Amino acid sequence: MLNLDRLRSLQAVAAHGSVSGAAAVLHLTPSAVSQHLRKLEQETGHQLVTRTGRGVELTPTALLLAKRARHILALVDETEAELQSYNDHPVGRLTLGAFPTAARGVVPRALRLLAERAAQLEVRVREVDHDSPLPQVERGELDVGIVQDWEHMPISWPGKLSRRLLMVDTARVALPADHALTDRPTVRIGELLDASWISRPQRSTCHEWLMHTMREQGAEPRITHVVAEHPTQIALVSAGVGLAMVPSLGLGHLPTDVVALPVEPALTRRIYAVWRREAAVRPAVRVVVEALTEIGKELTA
Repeated sequence: MLNLDRLRSLQAVAAHGSVSGAAAVLHLTPSAVSQHLRKLEQETGHQLVTRTGRGVELTPTALLLAKRARHILALVDETEAELQSYNDHPVGRLTLGAFPTAARGVVPRALRLLAERAAQLEVRVREVDHDSPLPQVERGELDVGIVQDWEHMPISWPGKLSRRLLMVDTARVALPADHALTDRPTVRIGELLDASWISRPQRSTCHEWLMHTMREQGAEPRITHVVAEHPTQIALVSAGVGLAMVPSLGLGHLPTDVVALPVEPALTRRIYAVWRREAAVRPAVRVVVEALTEIGKELTA
């Protein structure tokens, strides 16, 4: 009989192109994924992987089995969701994925609500940087995801997913308190074209957002510092070495020598909770989405 965990490992290798990539999304060690593949070869009586230097390639048989595994695992997940719908109270385990500022600004508050309302539900949080958690929700690796939809980078929504708007987040420009523009209620983007910028790394949404915004004004942004975390950006602004464009969720508690001002035209992103449509019958999914929605309303009140 085929083992579902081993099928899941094979399907993840096919989806992510490597054992290490599969291990990362499954939260296993690469050796555990490799062991799953070896045991699956024994179960099926077929070679599934070939070694290529430091990596592996799936054989045609493995690719066929991975395609079937995707459908098998989807049916198992759908059946489990239907069974859970008969429970009066949310139970079991749910995996919630979020981009960094939502993982810091939204998720902890929601977890406090869930501890009161669904004490038997175990929620596991996965921070997803750079890439959106949307594909992981679609593949069933996450039960619920929090995604960001920027005006200049709109999401193409997969048909199999449902979504709910949680909040609209507005960006602000962080400046040293002694900057010439801090006496304004708002700052026009055109006044910032010659600034030195502190940006998140390439491939991150915030980096692409900064590049797009400046280029729309006919300027190439002068990025002098690249750091991964918004608190570090704020610390560098405090040191007077540049400005940072930061979503409101990423600001946190500002030091007294940093001011964050709205910009004109406003830069906004919509933040959604997403889940697979067949999972909507699960009480766990419903209670998590309701908690996230409540926190979103609190943050925008």
